[in-house]
Amino acid sequence: MRDRTGRPGDHVSSDRDPQSLDEDRDPAEKRRGMERVADLLPRTAREFGLEDQLELARAAATWLRIVAEHMPEGAGMCRLIGLDGGIATIETDLPIVAQEVRLRSPELVAALRATSRTPIRQLRVTARHV
Repeated sequence: MRDRTGRPGDHVSSDRDPQSLDEDRDPAEKRRGMERVADLLPRTAREFGLEDQLELARAAATWLRIVAEHMPEGAGMCRLIGLDGGIATIETDLPIVAQEVRLRSPELVAALRATSRTPIRQLRVTARHV
């Protein structure tokens, strides 16, 4: 028989029922049910010791939403770069944005605390030197 490229070779008939192919396999090789990637990430992160990095990524994404909602003029100009001991470190592109984050920190901390798994007590704000 020829394969799709026209070269001779072994060919599996497409007439077979896909379920019968599963029955021919060793039970250990059978496919598992589909799982959502979002459900796999925490377990995989735990297995590789990456839980802290995963939590930081979640908190950083949450921070971007919070800034867009509570301080739209600062959106895209500040980001969460660290979580340590209940302190969220925020880096800003401009000193004026850093000042605005500091002024609104009680409101921003409350919003971050409400949506983050990590308990946040305060923000540490730094202006990036460009």
